[in-house]
Amino acid sequence: MEAWNVRSLDVKPHHPQVLTSGDDTRVIAIELPSGEEMQEHQTHERSLLLVVDGEIELVQGEERTTGEAGFLAHFDPGERREVRANADTRLLLILVPWPGEGHPIHRR
Repeated sequence: MEAWNVRSLDVKPHHPQVLTSGDDTRVIAIELPSGEEMQEHQTHERSLLLVVDGEIELVQGEERTTGEAGFLAHFDPGERREVRANADTRLLLILVPWPGEGHPIHRR
């Protein structure tokens, strides 16, 4: 078993911390300072984004959704999104299966 208190991890802005990567799952803790964003992106994997602390605005095309601590979003592989921090925010990103089909790691 592996276990973490995600709220007390020492995660620095711009330095995501991979908590686990293997067994078809990757879990990443991300610290996003207020006013910063994860520019529009997508993953090859199905992904879950959990707001641990703070508040985000999630943007998909013209659709905007606000989420506070406890907010969970699910994305299909290839689904594009942008994440903006409305306050200092701690996120947990879960990617399944890891690595997904089409991920560059498969091209080696």
